[in-house]
Amino acid sequence: MKILLLTAGSRGDVEPFVALARSAEGRGHQVRLGIPDHSGVNTDGIDTVSLHMDFAQLIDDQGVSPRAAARTFRTVIRPAMGRLLFAAVQQIVTFAPDVVVYHPKILSAPVAANRVGIPSVIVETVPSVSRTREFPAPYITPVNLGPLNRATYLAAPLAALMFRSGLDAAFKELPPGPNRRGGQRVSMIPVSPQLLPRPHDWPPTVHLTGYWDGKPAPVGADAELEDFIDGGKFVYAGFGSMKAGDARERGEIVLEAARRCSLRVLVTTGWGGLDIPTTAHEDVLVRESVAHDHVLPHATAAIHHGGAGTVHAAARAGVPSIVVPFIGDQPFWGHLLHRRGLGPAPIPYRKLTADRLTDAIGKAGDCRHYAAQVGERVREEDGATAAVHVLENLAG
Repeated sequence: MKILLLTAGSRGDVEPFVALARSAEGRGHQVRLGIPDHSGVNTDGIDTVSLHMDFAQLIDDQGVSPRAAARTFRTVIRPAMGRLLFAAVQQIVTFAPDVVVYHPKILSAPVAANRVGIPSVIVETVPSVSRTREFPAPYITPVNLGPLNRATYLAAPLAALMFRSGLDAAFKELPPGPNRRGGQRVSMIPVSPQLLPRPHDWPPTVHLTGYWDGKPAPVGADAELEDFIDGGKFVYAGFGSMKAGDARERGEIVLEAARRCSLRVLVTTGWGGLDIPTTAHEDVLVRESVAHDHVLPHATAAIHHGGAGTVHAAARAGVPSIVVPFIGDQPFWGHLLHRRGLGPAPIPYRKLTADRLTDAIGKAGDCRHYAAQVGERVREEDGATAAVHVLENLAG
């Protein structure tokens, strides 16, 4: 089977697709993976193509501020999305796959797949498309609205209207003629049921597979990091791609709170979410990034922004999460982990203080035993293989 995988976004949007690609190839399928530029994810050995959009550069230029995004929507974001949508359609036409598996940002994928008569599968890295009464759309609100929850999912299709011109340009690459109908719509959700139990009202076409976690990447020699890990209790702190607000002030807050709790701190600066003064002492180690699967099992807690990838990495490691959400789905994950007993209540980044973070670190200690139990169950999952089985059954 020829499988085309198309994804867009930051590292957390790319890593699950890489894991799926490797799993599918391991079962003998031919895979092509379309990803954004400079994702920072190891794709060695995979047939990989660029979708001509650089999310890292977008964030570096304007951070994650909604105001900045609104100011640059016409001049930067809409043209960038246009290139992405166009490249996705080109790959569907030239690769001629048997099935297209796509991230929700690839708005052109389902229409293009339907036009050429092949099935398409949407990958909800965040469960924001498949409607349910049990919780609202994660990008809308983390507050349960009861009977109004299903209505919140109606906002998702509006995104296509914002990029109508880019979609129209992309569809010109398609062969003429009517749609050939590639089959029923199928969704795959790469989320652990240990974190999100399957809602009762999802239809059978929605597959909660478990997280798509690839084989751990080889860890390069870093004697200083190994010595730090072996040197006593520490917390991990990293905010990934969340470049917003005062990163230096956040760094100082993290250091102060950890020291109040007599803990050392391993900091990852990511794309600019944290900045640590050069005068930091021996109880602090700073890296741009680290392998979560190598580091987190040794930490007492993980302080992070609440991206889906980091949420699952911490859960898999069996450590509590202290979520400091910035935008999008992050408040959803923060509140979900809190409800599941895997961390204290989230602290929005604008409300982060040393006092609040110190209190959260203390409360995280009460979650350690249960987090370790959940970690054992999450490590037993093989979501990527389950997802490949869904695709094989779909191709039938």
